[in-house]
Amino acid sequence: MNLKKSSVWAKIPNFVWLIISLGVAVALWLLASSRWPVIFANPYKVWLAFVDKGFTSGILWEHIWSSLSRVLTGFFCAFVLAIPTAFLMVWYEPFRHVVEPWIMFIRNIPPLAYVFLITAALGIGNTGKVTVIAIAAFLVMVVTVYQGVKGVDVTLIKAARVLGAKQRDIFFRITLPASTPYILVAARLGLSTSLTTLMASEIVGGDRGLGMMIQKASGYYQMDVVLLGIIFERIVKFLERKLTGWQETIQQ
Repeated sequence: MNLKKSSVWAKIPNFVWLIISLGVAVALWLLASSRWPVIFANPYKVWLAFVDKGFTSGILWEHIWSSLSRVLTGFFCAFVLAIPTAFLMVWYEPFRHVVEPWIMFIRNIPPLAYVFLITAALGIGNTGKVTVIAIAAFLVMVVTVYQGVKGVDVTLIKAARVLGAKQRDIFFRITLPASTPYILVAARLGLSTSLTTLMASEIVGGDRGLGMMIQKASGYYQMDVVLLGIIFERIVKFLERKLTGWQETIQQ
């Protein structure tokens, strides 16, 4: 009986489930806005805020671009630093003993804990925000790549050395190809972490960014703008998962 029920539900297309899910979400949103109107702005007010910020003033797109540029810059800096650091940790034992404890120590600290220290040192401009994002993404990526490089089959490396392969050949023909799937996974995790850390980096100050827009709107109790910012932050996260979904396939 359970198998029959499962097969019936399985016949329903995914887009129908998506419509149902959105319908339930909107119904709960309407219920919450009618029960707590001060906290939850209704969908119509959020739509008016979108029209005002997105088309009348156009400030919404400036906030989105500021946030995306910080995410991409921080992610790129972290990626460029994480790859060589991970390889050096595997290939040179003294370097690993010096660097690894600090990476593990800082990795266990949430970004919100050191965002204020970095902001105090670098200011509330883009440099401080990009630095926070880069640190968080770097810590995730370097550990992922390190585990991948460390897991390369030692037998292949020994066989290559017996056949007369040089260190450079071993790196480019064995270690790097074997580590490529982990590098791709690290890139996806690093980008996701960059987006997650974005909100923490933008709440400390500035004049542009989705986090700053939410922060300012909450200060003036403009809950329609707050919800608009949260919705667009979720949209950006959704697009990130869709655009990097092929990396999950490689990981499998």
